[in-house]
Amino acid sequence: MEYIYAAMLLHKAGQKIDEASIKKVLESASVTVDDARVKALIASLDGVDIEKAIETQAVAAPAAAAAPAAAEGGAKEEKKDDKKKDAQEEKKSEEEAAAGLGALFG
Repeated sequence: MEYIYAAMLLHKAGQKIDEASIKKVLESASVTVDDARVKALIASLDGVDIEKAIETQAVAAPAAAAAPAAAEGGAKEEKKDDKKKDAQEEKKSEEEAAAGLGALFG
C-alpha cells in the first residue's frame, strides 16, 4: 500500500513517477524498499492516467458506501421482527411448561 501512496504523492507533487523517485519517498518514510515491488508498480502504472483513475474511484466510492447502509436498515427491521417472534414463542413455551407442572401436582 505504501508503494501506491508514494506514487500518488509524487503525482500530486507534479514529480515524475519512476523507480528512483519511489525509492526516495519510501526511504524517507523509513520503509524498507523491495526493488521488485517498485518495478512492478512502475510497470503497472505504465500508460495509466492517474488523474482519470482517481476521478473514477472518487465517484464509485460513495455509491459503494451507500449500499451497505441500505442493507443495514433492512437487517434492523428483521432483527426487531425476530425479537418479537422469539418473545412470543418463549412466552408460549413457559405457559406450556407451567401447564405441564400443574398436571404433576394435580
